[in-house]
Amino acid sequence: MRQCADDACRFRFPAPATLVELPCPRCKGPTLVVMTEKPEGSPRPERSPKPVTSPLPLEALLDNIRSTYNVGSMMRTADGAGLGRLHLCGITATPEHPGVGKTALGSEDAVPWTAYPNALDAADALQAQGYRLWALESGLQAGSLYDVQSLPDAPLILVVGNELAGIDPALLARCERVLSLPMQGVKGSLNAAVAFGIAVYHLRFGVPAFRSATTKR
Repeated sequence: MRQCADDACRFRFPAPATLVELPCPRCKGPTLVVMTEKPEGSPRPERSPKPVTSPLPLEALLDNIRSTYNVGSMMRTADGAGLGRLHLCGITATPEHPGVGKTALGSEDAVPWTAYPNALDAADALQAQGYRLWALESGLQAGSLYDVQSLPDAPLILVVGNELAGIDPALLARCERVLSLPMQGVKGSLNAAVAFGIAVYHLRFGVPAFRSATTKR
């Protein structure tokens, strides 16, 4: 992971480790390597979130999604599942990008969203407001999505990361739980937008705590 050295920008994004110098895609300033290896585990943050009121119990944070088509597809899923908001971080395109609309098909005008240059700053601010973060990511620390039997008594944010690099390790460390999809074939993962759709719909309509709270918009 690299991060802009300018504190006024702090743009954070994945980049190949072989690149010694790489300007910030946002402000063109110098960047620094801030993480080169994934941590062994995903420690739970020790905090007591303040209760908040959310019109819907589930939101999502999309960190450095590189494909505008994936972003549009995720927006369409978010609209269909009735998510409260999408938090678009790093290089994740916003609805202003024409590529998003090609797969969002109008849902980009219906789903509330907020853009952040740095996912860590977004996560810290959201957790301070009482949101809980769960990650959708494969790995040894991940448990099956279908093992989820209950949900926290607080607004929940599902975190999805870059299609190639995965979730920023520092962001993953802020998540209380890591969920993965069971894979039976030769590939170890699904397309990010497809996996997002499966996870969102299972959490929103498959887990009793959310299913009973679901209302049609």
